[in-house]
Amino acid sequence: MAKIVCAFLLLLAMPFVIQVAYAGGEGSLRPQDCSNACDVRCSATQYKKACLTYCNYCCAKCLCVPSGTYGHKEECPCYNNMKTKEGGPKCP
Repeated sequence: MAKIVCAFLLLLAMPFVIQVAYAGGEGSLRPQDCSNACDVRCSATQYKKACLTYCNYCCAKCLCVPSGTYGHKEECPCYNNMKTKEGGPKCP
């Protein structure tokens, strides 16, 4: 019975564990993980090519991508603080 309860709790926790692994803190991703994390980050934009280009660039530098498709940049301060020459946000 205890094994069934533990397995059930583990299944409930999996989505949270996966989200934390992709969002994580600075340096929580490996460079080879950037592509998948950026696919998720850029999935809702109509400017997919530009989004993926800049997201992958920022991820390679910071090893972090915020969760979701928009916002949550406070999860990755390095990603959040990268700016264009004009002072706007560089990372999507």
